[in-house]
Amino acid sequence: MATKLGLGLPQNKQYDLGRDVPDVARTAEEIGYESLWVYERLLVPDPATQGLYGIEGLPWPDGYRGVAEPLVTLTLAAAATERVRLGSSVLVAPLHVPFQLAKALATLDAASGGRVIAGFGTGWSHDEYAAASVRPFEERGAGLDELIGVCRAVWGPDPVSYDGRVTKIAPAVVGPKPARPIPILLAAGSGKAQRRLVDHADGWLPVGMGAEALAAQWRGLRELAAERGRTEPIRTVLRTNAQYLAKGHAGAGRSPFEGSADQIVEDLAAHAEVGLDEILVDLQSGTRDAQELKEVAAEVYEKARAAGI
Repeated sequence: MATKLGLGLPQNKQYDLGRDVPDVARTAEEIGYESLWVYERLLVPDPATQGLYGIEGLPWPDGYRGVAEPLVTLTLAAAATERVRLGSSVLVAPLHVPFQLAKALATLDAASGGRVIAGFGTGWSHDEYAAASVRPFEERGAGLDELIGVCRAVWGPDPVSYDGRVTKIAPAVVGPKPARPIPILLAAGSGKAQRRLVDHADGWLPVGMGAEALAAQWRGLRELAAERGRTEPIRTVLRTNAQYLAKGHAGAGRSPFEGSADQIVEDLAAHAEVGLDEILVDLQSGTRDAQELKEVAAEVYEKARAAGI
């Protein structure tokens, strides 16, 4: 069975949110992409207080200076489309008030006819936590645990009730309900995060940094699921942060998903061999505008399908 393909929506600063998101969303659906995706970046510290991903000295991409809010972006895409699923890879869950995020996702799912995929992570930016989170950075894991619990409660039958550290819901009617159970997928690299995924989530959101490393992670996660007695299959969506280069990347030192459409598809094929359900291709950082994004997205999709992906 062919690997499902999704496309990242245009959120970075070079795009016009109100015009480009509906345009790209409609075009992606026409091309054949099966899902559309957003990510979350609240701010860019200036001057930088920590490196990208918390890695000292690693600069933040210039495109992060003005990333559109993810749920607003998904709502624009939902209104412009009929079929594609609408996912987040990822929402930095502890930056959100749990009850309000649960209700927003339920509303979007109801409005879109059951198309939402809730992808959550804990994030890594101390500055974002200081600006937005109801809990400190050190409690990010516990914050994600509570948010998952609140979502399951709010999306479930009335009366809804929940007794957590931050969220306390006395028995109440909460609507609208999702059109169907919203799948929760987690970005979980190792250890406690993977145990959380196996025990409490529907699926996994890895990042494509090399096919061999991905295969090893996937084997380890399945082994952990077997050890913990999980019988439900783990849904998988691989995120690939492509860096499109019109002239391609010549010579040694090419990073995964960097280069021409052909080079990106070559890497897609290698990662598809791992056997995950779906691959999200985010092309927005390497394209100048929505027109180029649409053109490259069409080329990548056609060449990926021609390659048997």
